[in-house]
Amino acid sequence: MKTGILGGTFNPIHYAHLRIAEEVREVCGLDRILFLPAATPPHKEVAADIAFAHRLAMVKAAIADNPFFEVSDLENRRPGKSYSVHTLEILKDEIPGDEIYFIIGMDSFRDLSTWKEYARLFELAHIVVASRPGITTADPASLLPVAIRGDFCYHSSSKNLRHRNGNHVIFLEETFLDISSTDIRHLIAGSRSIRYLLPRAVEEYIFKKSLYRG
Repeated sequence: MKTGILGGTFNPIHYAHLRIAEEVREVCGLDRILFLPAATPPHKEVAADIAFAHRLAMVKAAIADNPFFEVSDLENRRPGKSYSVHTLEILKDEIPGDEIYFIIGMDSFRDLSTWKEYARLFELAHIVVASRPGITTADPASLLPVAIRGDFCYHSSSKNLRHRNGNHVIFLEETFLDISSTDIRHLIAGSRSIRYLLPRAVEEYIFKKSLYRG
């Protein structure tokens, strides 16, 4: 089985998250997308101090009508910071027969050298980099941390990178939706509408639980 992994705080989850997941699933021919809400993100605090249980519930509500989407509470079941390398190591043990595609944005990919044990990520999974339309480079290897560039070769036909162990770095130009969780939180705090920015079920959950009001 080919499984895509999309992590994030999902605070709250919105249509841009869902669209990226759907496009990666389709383009890469994946069997499913597994959403992994972060419990304790290593690079930032969870804005508005929204509990993991709420963010997990919002993801469940958002993906309920898509049979290819699933959600996992893995990062809440293990202690410590939600480092991606540790999450992928656990997933390799939990779903040993699956081929894993780890989905990140271009901004995160450019900052990969700041991630814990970042070189291990390429050994554990294919990396799918979702970028905005028009944001490309003639030399994708130049986006890699200098220390690991020698571990890759470039395939000009697919415009993707291949790691020495066979895993790929796949660059995917997404359908860009200019929606952010930060903006949604600000709209709610200002008593403004968030309709059409996220699924109706998520909107209903937010207002039922009075989230982001402060």
